[in-house]
Amino acid sequence: MQTSRKTVRVATDVGGTFTDLVYFESDPVTGQQTIRTAKVDTTPPNFAQGILNVIQKARVTLSQVDFLAHGTTVVINALTERRGVKTALLTTRGFRDILEIARANRPDYFNLKWAKPAPFVPRYLRREISGRLHTDGREREALVLDELPTIIEAFRADGVQAIAICLLHAYANSDHERAVLAEVRRLWPEVSVVASHQITREWREYERSSTTVLSAYVQPIAARYLDELEAGLCRGGYQAPLYIMQSNCGVDSVAHARDIPITMVESGPASGFWAAAELGRLIDEPNLLGLDIGGTTAKCALIRNGQVAIKTDYWIERDRINAGYPIMVPVVDLVEIGNGGGSIAWVDGFDKLHVGPQSAGALPGPAAYGNGGTDITTTDANLALGRINPAYFCGGEVVADLRAIAAGFSVLSERLALPADDIARGVVRLANNNMVNALKLVSLSRGHDPRELTLMAFGGGGALHAVALAQELGVKKVIVPRGASVFSAWGMTLSDLRRDLFINRFVDTTQPHAQADTQVFLDELMDRAREQFTAEAVPPERVELEVHCKLRYQNQEHSVEVPLDRDEHLDRDWAEIEQRFHTLYEQHYTYCLDAPVEIVGFHLVAIARIDKLTPEALPVTGRTLEAARKGHRVVDYATDGIHDATLYDYTLLEPQMCFDGPAIVEDAGTTVVVHPQNRVQVDYLGNLHITING
Repeated sequence: MQTSRKTVRVATDVGGTFTDLVYFESDPVTGQQTIRTAKVDTTPPNFAQGILNVIQKARVTLSQVDFLAHGTTVVINALTERRGVKTALLTTRGFRDILEIARANRPDYFNLKWAKPAPFVPRYLRREISGRLHTDGREREALVLDELPTIIEAFRADGVQAIAICLLHAYANSDHERAVLAEVRRLWPEVSVVASHQITREWREYERSSTTVLSAYVQPIAARYLDELEAGLCRGGYQAPLYIMQSNCGVDSVAHARDIPITMVESGPASGFWAAAELGRLIDEPNLLGLDIGGTTAKCALIRNGQVAIKTDYWIERDRINAGYPIMVPVVDLVEIGNGGGSIAWVDGFDKLHVGPQSAGALPGPAAYGNGGTDITTTDANLALGRINPAYFCGGEVVADLRAIAAGFSVLSERLALPADDIARGVVRLANNNMVNALKLVSLSRGHDPRELTLMAFGGGGALHAVALAQELGVKKVIVPRGASVFSAWGMTLSDLRRDLFINRFVDTTQPHAQADTQVFLDELMDRAREQFTAEAVPPERVELEVHCKLRYQNQEHSVEVPLDRDEHLDRDWAEIEQRFHTLYEQHYTYCLDAPVEIVGFHLVAIARIDKLTPEALPVTGRTLEAARKGHRVVDYATDGIHDATLYDYTLLEPQMCFDGPAIVEDAGTTVVVHPQNRVQVDYLGNLHITING
């Protein structure tokens, strides 16, 4: 970090409804910090334009920025909206239909008309090549590259734009895939091509094939997006490296993200939960339920001992009737549901009210935006109940269209034969119920008691619903971070360079010298991770490694990750590691077994620490609480009755201030709903701690 001038870090986050920015400046001489935030509408399909718009709105001089991190939904949107390119698959002879066969995880079990989701690559674009490996990587049948020219010519004729290569057992030995990759590039230099070993080194053939195909499907789209973004920033004067937020809570270079774009699939949500973990460490709250409610979705994740869990068992479009598609890349362990501020309230054929997963999006948005939206959304219901101030909607930048809200509710009222107020309460309660179920999935369903956790709520809608959710779950405290509406962007300013390596290594631990031999393999793996950062000019002293051992009982299918202490060795400390596995297994599944334990692989986390700006305490000017009061408003709390609530201006609240509910705290980007019998205290960073007493 330079000490002769100010250090400036900027982060931008593209969401389904809004594009956010956080500007963080530190003066090394005076120690003064400046933080600015901005929010604009997301601009599909040209998402890069929204980023340039928010930079302009925040008055950022790009030539003075030292670090810029960016999170985006372009990958997940391209997948869910089927806006990728025409993709082909090259695989081992006999495995052409692996995408079609998939898994026997039929979710809608008793539906005789159920159909598997269509693969992203149709059968005529899936071709086989001769050559095969054993499970341990030894060559069983020689690779036949002479078959490739005919296949490539057929792909050209069919208008293929991207090729995915996934050969059997390439996780154990990538030589065959590397040879095919090189030959495809020689025969067709212009085509976009990716091989499975570049993305994942884990077994499970269907999951690897799906991941490779989905990465190839979006690669040209992501590359074009990143090129446009980089060019636009350069035209604006930006000269420092551009970093892209990954789904594993770390940032990476734009070059790496361009090559393997599938690692960005959940980049926005990941940064929010990383920010929650970082803030939790600062305020001594290491065990959290993180809740991010945006305009389109609600996401939640568990944070234990200050750590966000990372997994590779990630699926898109998976629900109670759809098997979905697996993506085997490191992703924060979260649950995501279609319930955000823009989620639409609708009535089914049985006159039953639902909320989501359909969203009004950025355009036209909720009816209140006045952009032609006619459907009632969660945001409109919160406005109708007085929970959001119509005179301070979106920080006063938007005039709430109350006529459009009334018209939307009149349609629902006629259909349901209920008054508008009852329907608005129903919309809020249904949205809350959906979110409670999601929070249970990451806590109770995994052996964690919510009563022992603190709920940290962020995103534009998090604070609107957090207290009601906490009361339902028995959580005793809610924390609303300062700048909650742009919290995910703030998290990017706190992220390090991070690479997660998942690799399979089956070890029968009952065999002599098994642990010692495996420790040698692990040491070599860690050396290669260090060398990778060294090749990218990262000083060795900035690189930290974390190791997780993947263990299971003998003959079981799936494993449990056991973290290893920094100085632990498999041969020397195996007894302690094994006992830790039994404890974690029982926590997950409520029982443990008296059975041999096997090693099935490792999860290596390589982190390169980069300079970060630590938030400083807010000044205490002596301002009174009375100065922060804005007045009173009648608020319908949906679950706690109608009350005369005291209104507070969030920007005027200072550390050590305390007040009781019923209250509403208004910020430009969010509204904090404080229920009756709750007590609020402002901490030294300006975060709100809400104690749940009722």
